[in-house]
Amino acid sequence: MADSSVEIIEGCRLPVLRKNQENEDEWPLAEVLSVRDLPRTPLYYVHYIDFNKRLDEWVTPDRLDMKKLQFPKKEARTPPKNGLPGSGPGSPERDVRKSLDLSVQSASAPSRGKTLPAPKRRAESVSLATQASAATPVPSLPSSAEESQAPVYPALRDPSFSSTPREQHQPLAALTTNGSTRRLIPPQPGRKRKTCGGTDEMVKVFQNNNPRCSSIYLPPGEDSQDSSDGIPSAPRMTGSLVSDRSHDDIVTRMKNIDCIELGRHRLKPWYFSPYPQELTGLPILYLCEYCLKYLKSLKCLQRHLTKCNLRHPPGNEIYRKGTISFFEIDGRKNKTYSQNLCLLAKCFLDHKTLYYDTDPFLFYVMTEYDSKGFHIVGYFSKEKESTEDYNVACILTLPPYQRRGYGKLLIEFSYELSKVEGKTGTPEKPLSDLGLLSYRSYWTQTILEILMNLKPENGERPQITINEISEITSVKKEDVISTLQYLNLINYYKGQYILTLSEDIVEGHERAMQKRHLRIDSKGLHFTPKDWSKRGKW
Repeated sequence: MADSSVEIIEGCRLPVLRKNQENEDEWPLAEVLSVRDLPRTPLYYVHYIDFNKRLDEWVTPDRLDMKKLQFPKKEARTPPKNGLPGSGPGSPERDVRKSLDLSVQSASAPSRGKTLPAPKRRAESVSLATQASAATPVPSLPSSAEESQAPVYPALRDPSFSSTPREQHQPLAALTTNGSTRRLIPPQPGRKRKTCGGTDEMVKVFQNNNPRCSSIYLPPGEDSQDSSDGIPSAPRMTGSLVSDRSHDDIVTRMKNIDCIELGRHRLKPWYFSPYPQELTGLPILYLCEYCLKYLKSLKCLQRHLTKCNLRHPPGNEIYRKGTISFFEIDGRKNKTYSQNLCLLAKCFLDHKTLYYDTDPFLFYVMTEYDSKGFHIVGYFSKEKESTEDYNVACILTLPPYQRRGYGKLLIEFSYELSKVEGKTGTPEKPLSDLGLLSYRSYWTQTILEILMNLKPENGERPQITINEISEITSVKKEDVISTLQYLNLINYYKGQYILTLSEDIVEGHERAMQKRHLRIDSKGLHFTPKDWSKRGKW
């Protein structure tokens, strides 16, 4: 459908043909990021608007709908002021206001040809919603202060329960600054709604008439140590490896590696990774699956394997159960391996930046064992010293092993280490879309498992606090509260906040746990935490 008479340039937008998950044709709007002129036909690198960057691809002209081609808007220049040429781009609102002022002046100007002085420009006020809509959305965890967007399970509610309808809640605006997103809570008009009480308050569990439907009482506290109004503050969106998106350019927005061969798998990268420039033009980039060294040809890889003595990641094996093992790797002692691991991970992580200084980090690599050796499945990294209680900096399951339970196993292992350390932990924000789904699922299953296993004592209803849930699971209490709110379980009843577990939630949890075959056995963990505050430990 491409028209050869029209030249497509970078920045143009137009519909592009692609296949959706049901293998049906669709024409989403896409932006042309780059043009490659080949002898036979040009190729266009497109980014599908409102789609993840991992779907970006090179397309041929026959997949373009030229009838709806949109050329990029020219950047406006500010008009000269006092005879000096302006150089900054004009604001659309300013241009509209200026044109209105000019029209008013022309209508009321005297006919003697006098030039009236230009009115002083008023300070322009831009609403927060306007700023938020212009910012690029970053996947983030649900704030513990906000309600979930949609309930995962329908809840059975008693008619006497009073809860504020979701439509009455004002949406929270996300303001992006230097690549980090912060949740801002707008002022609520009218009566101020009460919030969840302190986490030290006792939680009571009782059974309704339906034996499968239980409710948990959360009495409101007098104050909260999280924020002044009793609402736990949203998880911070900054971290040691969070990418500063303000420095994105056309180079880093495009995939530079076509294919990676790692052991018996061939991987198609999702995002840009700063491998050496001379390797980016190769059809296949070869990696040693044991030391992760990158090589330019299969012959070089074969020659390397005759010299490489590794058959497992360097470092200490701290966990083994069946064929699954975890290795702890110090980023200072094994710098080359850690850097190669970061280069590989950057192909599949878009929201993290790559640091060649790996000294402050520990890497925990999960492997699967067979007769040939230990094959990498995924990994997560963490800071040796974290002031924000982060227990994960980056986490990745390689694409061949995704949707098989390994992601939750990595998350469970990170919290198992936090239990040994005697701390509560949380992952660095922002999480990728797939990472957010995995963490929400893990938090949901872990918290529901605790609540459903509570048993009455001395004929009284069982009691538990949010802090106790956090201590048992090592999940930070803000994540516990945000998960309960994401599931839409919190209701207000007779001056108390209660959590209602309906039959749908119980049955859904039981089905999910039946599918979860991979679990961490604490007996197989041999790990001694170190005090990294002492520089000598590094």
